Amino acid sequence: MEYKENVKKMIDDNTNQAQEIIQQKIEIWSNHVVFSGLWWFGVVLSIIPWLIWIKYRKKDSTDRILYAGFYVIIVSLCLDVVGDQFGFWHYRFNVMPVLPTYFPWDITLMPISVMFILQIKPAFNPVIKAILFALFSAYIAEPFFHWMGVYVLTGWKYSYSFPIQIIIYLIAHYLSRRERFSPFYIKK
Repeated sequence: MEYKENVKKMIDDNTNQAQEIIQQKIEIWSNHVVFSGLWWFGVVLSIIPWLIWIKYRKKDSTDRILYAGFYVIIVSLCLDVVGDQFGFWHYRFNVMPVLPTYFPWDITLMPISVMFILQIKPAFNPVIKAILFALFSAYIAEPFFHWMGVYVLTGWKYSYSFPIQIIIYLIAHYLSRRERFSPFYIKK
């Protein structure tokens, strides 16, 4: 189907404007953000929790817990991008300038928190664990990052995050309990 030339031009113009804004963001980041205190804070938050998890994880459950953790990473990244693109929030002092998400939150803090909670008292009621996780995430962690000046709310309330965090945890819990994996066989 052939599109009208004016539609193609609008799309191309919009793409060019977006690329110009991204270039401005990279320039601001490289001149003012990289190597700042809050940038280093983000770098530390991106690395140290993973090192702690590697040391203190349940070694015999690593694969199972990582499976749930990767789910949390994917969902966190997707929701963060959507929230940023719709203007519900944005981040300052990003570790990497071109990502519209806060890398330490989506790639480290959310999944590591969930993975540790999954392995602590694994028989404990998952709904209670989900509520505790959501309370901490929505009403302590998010306000802390807002107070630090990293997380800027522009139409979002912490209470909106609460049920989302519960759902994220409960699905991660469900995924961590899956046992129906078939082995890979190499045919000779």
